[in-house]
Amino acid sequence: MIRIGNASGFYGDRFTAWREMLDGGELDVLTGDYLAELTMLILARDRMRDPDLGYAKTFLRQLETCLGTALDRGVRIVTNAGGLNPAGLAAAIEKLANRLGLQTQVGYVEGDTIQRPDALSANAYLGAFGIAACLDAGADVVVTGRVTDASLVVGPAIARYGWGRDDLDELAGATVAGHLVECGAQVTGGNFSFFTELPDGGHRPGFPIAEVHPDGSSVLTKHPGTGGAVTVETVTAQLLYEIGGPSYLGPDVVTRLDTVRLHPDGPDRVRVSGVRGTPPLPTLKVGVNNLGGFRNSMTFVLCGLHIEAKAALVRGQVEEAVGKDGLEFTLARTDHPDAADTEAASALLHVHLRDGDKARAGRAFSAAAVELALASYPGCTLTTLPGDATPYGVFTADAVPQDAVAHVAVLPGGERVPIAPPIGTAPASQDESAPGGDAAVDGPTRRGALGEVVGARSGDKGGDANLGVWARTDAGYAWLRTWLTVERLAELVPETAPLSVRRYELSNLRAVNFVIEGLLGAGVAASTRFDPQAKALGELLRARIVDLPADLPAGASR
Repeated sequence: MIRIGNASGFYGDRFTAWREMLDGGELDVLTGDYLAELTMLILARDRMRDPDLGYAKTFLRQLETCLGTALDRGVRIVTNAGGLNPAGLAAAIEKLANRLGLQTQVGYVEGDTIQRPDALSANAYLGAFGIAACLDAGADVVVTGRVTDASLVVGPAIARYGWGRDDLDELAGATVAGHLVECGAQVTGGNFSFFTELPDGGHRPGFPIAEVHPDGSSVLTKHPGTGGAVTVETVTAQLLYEIGGPSYLGPDVVTRLDTVRLHPDGPDRVRVSGVRGTPPLPTLKVGVNNLGGFRNSMTFVLCGLHIEAKAALVRGQVEEAVGKDGLEFTLARTDHPDAADTEAASALLHVHLRDGDKARAGRAFSAAAVELALASYPGCTLTTLPGDATPYGVFTADAVPQDAVAHVAVLPGGERVPIAPPIGTAPASQDESAPGGDAAVDGPTRRGALGEVVGARSGDKGGDANLGVWARTDAGYAWLRTWLTVERLAELVPETAPLSVRRYELSNLRAVNFVIEGLLGAGVAASTRFDPQAKALGELLRARIVDLPADLPAGASR
């Protein structure tokens, strides 16, 4: 097997994780995932200020503390921290190694940049074969730009086992392993619905390791003595994160998530097997970031009686002052009746303004809000001083033919090796959504929180959100798959009711997954939603009080 760890799930993850993973036990490869749709926008703005930037600067500081250790122990490093400038990061790593007196072979992958003159950034999601080529050429460190997150694991597995384009099941199995470790501690108990059941209560989960075998199967684990846990449920939770239907699309393979089998393999070990793959699409996904305009926000505190009337007064006053265009008002009823302190008696009125005119969205708006302090509702106060507008980005996704992208591996010696696209491709599968069965509950029921019997994991994909829900028992799933329909979701989470929602069943995981189109508007960077990345959507659903079957007890998976 090849033992592949992960030390970063996003730009800003635990700084010491690289050191912890190298010191914690045996590894062959250590990966770091830094890129997300919002991160690409941040890096684009960095590069606008300085053309030599565009990569995750934090990674260099992390590498400085542990590059020597990785080289001494023969642990190879693979990261997408190159962002919009993988060549720049590769050069910076070589400069760092020289300063530290280390002999380091650095390779990098490029070609993901798509020329869109009107965009801040446009990048195709490349596959894993460029990473494998760099490793085959002896690279100690491989830097990429926008590859799929799972490719950071698939590439080293290709290099170890010599898989080709036709080894679809093996590629699919490694893709699942890559998806499971890409978000760091989320698979070892981080952000886990049942965190109170973890041995350390979820205090400091360790980072994950995938032991990938020649047939593409894997075992998910972590270093001994680290926090959190690796169980079938923690793995299920991460497997449901930011997915769509059973067909998990990728540049090298379409992975069938409905074939994944999870089994305990000892303490903090879960075996992942049975994964099947089909040919990839003839196109690559392209993530595009554009400047959407400028935005600003002010929050009014409404205390005591007549909350709705107070909010209506503010709305009319603000609209009169700056005009209605681009304004958005959200009233958060955080107030409690007969409260004994101001905070408990208060609601919050969030007022957002988005506009192409920086001046209108800036002081003209925020100063108009502050000017109401002595001329509005009783008890009027705001949470911030007036401020200027800030630019925001809009994320969209489209596609380009695989053969239209110049995927190139730049080897440690400088040789540029073109990576040919897959020959065998296939169009996307037919719609695999499932509406759900009869929502009626037979037999006696009891009132309780939905989260007593199910877990959930949710996240963002552009302007859409996914919400994966899994049952803890077979009996729980038999009820869940018929009860939790699109219509039921609309009742429990009303903001989904006017949107297009696709529902998928993954019986092998005892799970259903919803894709809620447009919940996040124009994407995370533009969203004014209280939870702009939909990370808490699953916990909102679990907190709803519903009629549970009386014979369905709360409890752990069995």
